Amino acid sequence: MIPRYAIYFAAGADSALSRFGAGLLGYDAYTGNEVPFPPEALHVAPDWRDVSADPRKYGFHATLKAPMALAPGSTEAELMAACATFAEKARPIPAIRPVIDTISGFIAVIPAEPVDALQQFAADCAHEFDSFRAALTAEDRARRKPDKLTERQRDYLDRWGYPYVMEEFRFHMTLTGRLDAQRRGPILEMLRTRFASLRLDTLAIDRLALFKQDETRARFRIIGEWALPR
Repeated sequence: MIPRYAIYFAAGADSALSRFGAGLLGYDAYTGNEVPFPPEALHVAPDWRDVSADPRKYGFHATLKAPMALAPGSTEAELMAACATFAEKARPIPAIRPVIDTISGFIAVIPAEPVDALQQFAADCAHEFDSFRAALTAEDRARRKPDKLTERQRDYLDRWGYPYVMEEFRFHMTLTGRLDAQRRGPILEMLRTRFASLRLDTLAIDRLALFKQDETRARFRIIGEWALPR
């Protein structure tokens, strides 16, 4: 199995937001360790391990450059060096007002309103690191279910290896798998209550992290992180 890499936003190993997300996913991508679920999650959903199974594989994050195998001739060391160089460039630090809400049936931390600087930052990541991305295999493309995408999303999938870039990008830090409307209500209420206790009025998107998945069944783990200059 060829490893895959992804460039994500993660909130910092010691941040309250990272601890919040790791607890709900039952997994800390900084350490690679399992984390106990909070009692409130198990109370509202005794099957919380299943509810959080999909995002657990990736760790608590927001996608900036989706998982990819490295292009022939590219190395992990070169990708890490490119991340460091990218992070050193002066740019506006995007900041969002984070809220808990649904996105395509999932529950996630999302911005309360669009932030142009964040859209630009994500677009820069899509451009900057694309030379490291191996071309999509037919299997990878099929896994994205292109028949269910819009024409523009299919074009982006073929051009960038991921359909949700540029105008289609939506920042989200996923906490659950897809839930039907009936289940979402009490879970959403519980997550909003827990999130409110963080008193996180503003979230600066001020770092990027390199995640690695060694093989198909493995979880992603953070192997490098770079703070953006302020």
